[in-house]
Amino acid sequence: MTERLNKRLLSAMLAEWKWIGGYIYRYKITVAVYIVLGLVASDISVVTAVASKYLIDAVLTKDSPVLIRSAAAVASMMICQILFQALSSRVTAVLSTRVGTQLRDEMFSRVVRADWEKIGSFHSGELLNRLEGDVNAVASGVTNYIPAVFSKALTFVLSFAVVLYYDRVMALIALMSAPFFALSSRFLTVAVRKYSKETRETNGRVLSFSEEALRGLQTVKTFDLTVRMIGLFRDLTASYREVRLKYEKFNIIMTAVVSFLGMMVSCACYGWAVYRLWQGLITVGTMMLFLQISGSLSSSFSGLTSLAPSAVSIATSAGRIMEITGFESEKDADGARAEEVLSGPACGAEIRVENVSFNYSGTGRTVLKDITLDARPGERIAVIGGSGNGKTTLLKLLLGLLRPSSGCLTLSYGGEEFGVSDSTRRFFSYVPQEATLFSGTLEFNLRLAAPDADDESLRKALKLACMDAFVDSQPDGLAFEVGENGGNLSKGQQQRLLIARALLKDAPVLLLDEATSALDPDTERAVLTNIMKDDPNRTLILTTHKKSVLSYCTRVLRISADGSLAPAER
Repeated sequence: MTERLNKRLLSAMLAEWKWIGGYIYRYKITVAVYIVLGLVASDISVVTAVASKYLIDAVLTKDSPVLIRSAAAVASMMICQILFQALSSRVTAVLSTRVGTQLRDEMFSRVVRADWEKIGSFHSGELLNRLEGDVNAVASGVTNYIPAVFSKALTFVLSFAVVLYYDRVMALIALMSAPFFALSSRFLTVAVRKYSKETRETNGRVLSFSEEALRGLQTVKTFDLTVRMIGLFRDLTASYREVRLKYEKFNIIMTAVVSFLGMMVSCACYGWAVYRLWQGLITVGTMMLFLQISGSLSSSFSGLTSLAPSAVSIATSAGRIMEITGFESEKDADGARAEEVLSGPACGAEIRVENVSFNYSGTGRTVLKDITLDARPGERIAVIGGSGNGKTTLLKLLLGLLRPSSGCLTLSYGGEEFGVSDSTRRFFSYVPQEATLFSGTLEFNLRLAAPDADDESLRKALKLACMDAFVDSQPDGLAFEVGENGGNLSKGQQQRLLIARALLKDAPVLLLDEATSALDPDTERAVLTNIMKDDPNRTLILTTHKKSVLSYCTRVLRISADGSLAPAER
């Protein structure tokens, strides 16, 4: 059982590092430059140690020519080391910034393009945690890890070669800790992966809770939940603290063990060097070289060993990113054809829903059962039913956000027929129940639907949604700041702005999901009348609980609790 677990762990890590390797290859030239700089710095440190030996011996023997040459060599190496460190820092900054920025951009793009139902199973706070913390960890791995492996490996090889050249026994003493690190590598790998995953997952829960609490701060205050929410947040942070401290305790213990072994090796090397000096077999300069090089040898070996947990931690972050970017992306397969049809003469769209059923994969619960609907150009169809019966689910199916468990949905426009998918969203405008507004100006939120719309089109959309009077009353006009989640607007103003945005897109099909629920009767009547008159050829499908809306519709359909769809009375 343990053997199979270790094999799966190794296989997963190899796949994760293969994925990271793609980014390393993408920046292979910059990474190669960074590696070369690290290798040169390693050479310089070893050469400086050897030059210091000759400098010390020259001082003791009063050999002026050798003293001058050695001092010049040591000074030159020290200056070169400073320059290479500065250059290496600059390359690191450039590389880490480029990799981190591109990786974040790419991951965000892939998350946004991912299948909506699959990516929707992740909390937005957890997605942010992965897009920030895990992306930074991977970017750091691409930037620092591989160059560090090369530089530490070269430092180890060169140091070992120098010690071996002068004293083989010293070389063997310097490697005394190697068996321990080799035997403990498997334990370290499993433990680090476990602690890394637990830490990041717990941090994700903290971020998710804090995001929800801050977004619903008004509710927290109005229900007098301040103390309760602070307590819940403290419980979560306490869990994170416990997991984090376990991880830190593990790191401290392992660091202490490594440091102790390093100290024992250094003491052994020091004792052997003193013994050889006592015997008169080496010079003081050689002894100092031994001490310097053995320390470098021990530290580089310990550094190489410590890179193993880092590799596991980086791979764990890569796996968490791969989990959210591995979902199938929307293909937009009919996008070009849809754009071509929409660029032609304007006409009405017909939607056909044939024997469609839908089950949510997570619960297996049947929401819609064998429903059929034919919506023709100019029709205004109201879909009613109890809360949770599937009205919003039907709209999401029409938008291609969800795929039916059985049956098919098609859209016809301009003599062309399309299977409903992400490509056919071009034919729809949509006003959701929730206020999906972004921080920014009124104009920014409107133009999200139609970036190229002229000012006249903006004014027309606002007038149709009865939002023009509000805009005119503001000193900043369209530059009025909406605020997070439409915070500077009332619920009714938010809905009218959403309706204006949908109308600005000027799509042949308009979907309204409880879009007038916050409007007073007079405003609702004016908005719906404007929508009906604006484009008689537009297909309108709306969901509502308000009977006043039904009088504007040509047909009323009811979704029952069992998920079936049938005509209903007004």
